[in-house]
Amino acid sequence: MNTSLATTGRMAWAALRMLLVLTVVTGVLYPLAVTGVGQALFRDQANGSVVKADGREVGSKLIGQSWYLPGTDQPDPKWFQGRPSNSGYDPLSTGSGQLGASDPTLVEDVRAALKQVAAFNGVPESEVPKDAVTGSASAIDPHISPQYADIQVKRVAEANNLSVAQVRKLVDDHTDGRTLGFMGEPHVNVLELNIAVRGLAATSR
Repeated sequence: MNTSLATTGRMAWAALRMLLVLTVVTGVLYPLAVTGVGQALFRDQANGSVVKADGREVGSKLIGQSWYLPGTDQPDPKWFQGRPSNSGYDPLSTGSGQLGASDPTLVEDVRAALKQVAAFNGVPESEVPKDAVTGSASAIDPHISPQYADIQVKRVAEANNLSVAQVRKLVDDHTDGRTLGFMGEPHVNVLELNIAVRGLAATSR
C-alpha cells in the first residue's frame, strides 16, 4: 500500500512538473519568441498592415471597406468601389452568402448589381467584370481586378476634376501582379488606390 502511494505520488509530481514546463514553454516562451520575430522582421504585417494618411490610421490594406456618400448606403462617385460584401466588410463577420450559382436569390442579386454597376460607371453591362457583382469568399476582400478598376477610371476622374490619363496611371501604379509570379490574379488594393486619388486631387486644385 505504501509502495503504491509512493509510486502514485512520484507520477503525480512528474506530471505536475511536466505541466509547469510545458505551460512556460508553450504559453510564455513560444508566444514571446513568435511575437519578437514578428515585430522584428514583419512589423507591418504583425500589426495588421495598417494604412495611414495625413498622419492618421484610415484602415488596413488587408480588409476592404465601403466607399459611400456620407450618411448613405450609396456609392460615392469620387472613389473606386470594391467588391460587394454581404457582411458590410465587417472583419468579425467574414464569409460568403453560401448561395449556389443556380439559387434564384443570387441570380437576382447579380443581375441587379450588374445593372447598377454599369449605370454608375457609364459602361455597357458586357464590360462589367464578375468581381464587380460578386462577393469574395471572405466578404472583406480589399482588392479588385484591374478590369474593374479600369471601368471606374472615367467616373473617378470626372468626379475629382482629374484627367483620365492621370487616374489610369494611378491604377497602373497600384496594380500588383500574381503572387510569386504564378499564384492568383493581378489585383488592385482599393484603399491604397483611393488614397492616391485623394492625394492627386488635392495637389491639382
